[in-house]
Amino acid sequence: MSIRALVAASAALSFCCAAPAWGQQQGVSKTEILVGTIQDLSGPLAGYGKLLRNGMQLRVDEFNEQGTLHGRKLKLLVEDSGYDPKKAVLAAQKLVNLDKVFTVAGHLGTVQNMAAMPVLFDKNIVNFYPMSAAREMYEPLHRLKYSFAATYYDQVRLTLPTLVKEKGAKKVCTIAQDDEFGLEVLRGAEAALEPLGMALAEKTSFKRGATDFSSQVARLKAAGCDLVVLGTIIRETIGTLAEARKTGFAPTFFGTVGVYTDLIPKLGGKAMDGLYAAITAQHPYLDEASQPIRFWANKYKTRFNEDPTVFSVYGYIIIDQFIQAAQKAGPNLTTDSFVKAMDTMNFPPDMFGGARSSYSPTKRLGNNSSRLVQLQEGRWRVVSDYVK
Repeated sequence: MSIRALVAASAALSFCCAAPAWGQQQGVSKTEILVGTIQDLSGPLAGYGKLLRNGMQLRVDEFNEQGTLHGRKLKLLVEDSGYDPKKAVLAAQKLVNLDKVFTVAGHLGTVQNMAAMPVLFDKNIVNFYPMSAAREMYEPLHRLKYSFAATYYDQVRLTLPTLVKEKGAKKVCTIAQDDEFGLEVLRGAEAALEPLGMALAEKTSFKRGATDFSSQVARLKAAGCDLVVLGTIIRETIGTLAEARKTGFAPTFFGTVGVYTDLIPKLGGKAMDGLYAAITAQHPYLDEASQPIRFWANKYKTRFNEDPTVFSVYGYIIIDQFIQAAQKAGPNLTTDSFVKAMDTMNFPPDMFGGARSSYSPTKRLGNNSSRLVQLQEGRWRVVSDYVK
């Protein structure tokens, strides 16, 4: 099903349930605020979705133990999309029309968000900090859109030139997922190369869910690519690099925040060393972390019986900044009061190494800053300052 068809279907479905009575704010009672999230808990990105959910839940639990939002506790309602846009629409329908949440936060996936947003917007529900770095998460300007981190497009556009110059690359190529996510990476690469007087030497793609990348790697090798931009996530990254190592193809590989996970070295092993990525927050290596991060990580491990990762960090930050804005919105929390508060928010750098972010009525992306990291001996190491 095309995105256009999904959007039309979701818009039609959104009329199935009545809106709340005039003057009553959906998802807000005297004692509780309902926050919904849609994650991949059973599909190809379940490794990300479960960590995001855990990070969000930790901040909800932590907040509820410490206090209230003007007398109200938070409740997180989680739905599984399986990384399928059709299921994402159904999940949004349930959260908005049956559970009647106040907002949907941290929804994972570009195509999934694009399919589900009309369901939210028809009922005046904010799509808060989606876990997608696509420009569609804040463009075109919409009062119910807030995105918190640099886009895939800007990650590549701003950091790729540094790598091209540092490596002396002559033939830059791409391998990208055949969807909106991959297209954003491709466009970012083209925008990065244009001022350098360069163009992509080869472009290859794959369908979502692919497991064999031999033909794509063969094309990249035949084209003599010396730097390959990856529009990939977990298993596609591992599959591409493993195939390249097997065939003796050794360009510089560079991906977006989509490849920035400890799962890459854990699952791919030594062959993943040397991979570069653009990032917006840092993975918390606990033996190197500050005391506040170690304290936070201990709470996380006690709660979920595993160490946190950068996706746990994202989930935690999403809820933390929602709390700050909802607190500022005051006791009469409505979509309008929340939007008014968010449009004045200026969040300082967080303890996890994230950049400063701010919002206004005409600025719905918190920041466009990203920095380069590289996998060295199984660990991601920061190799540049933030570029914006």
